[in-house]
Amino acid sequence: MTENLDATDWAILAELQQDGRLPLAELGRRVNLSASAATERVRRLETSGVITGYRAEVDLARTGYAVLAVVRLKYPGSRHEPLHRLLGERAEILECLRVTGEDCYLLKVAAATMGHLEGIVDELAQLGSTTTSIVYRPTLPYRGPRRPAQGPA
Repeated sequence: MTENLDATDWAILAELQQDGRLPLAELGRRVNLSASAATERVRRLETSGVITGYRAEVDLARTGYAVLAVVRLKYPGSRHEPLHRLLGERAEILECLRVTGEDCYLLKVAAATMGHLEGIVDELAQLGSTTTSIVYRPTLPYRGPRRPAQGPA
């Protein structure tokens, strides 16, 4: 179900995506609401499922995961439980998207070394064919949705 978001809701989302720890009084000031009105709006966005959580962004290299890769997995058959089990066991797999096209899954994987990455890819290759790309740098890190541009009617 799609929520009807007004300009203020989009402004709140933009501010919280920029800084999820923003105090509600400051959030209200930035979007021209009182602290209590901002609090109520945020609660409504959380309750309706528009805001699904808050998390810290972590510098992977500083935590010992200097190698970031994108792994495409072509998964034969329809029994995906082994992959789901591996996703639960390997914290190095940061994200997994089921996709259309030639591949079935797109995985974002962090590893300490190339050897560490090779081991993870070897595990994934037991499930299907893989193609791995090393990430030089995130040119545009995940930024979340923004208010759609209002084009001509």
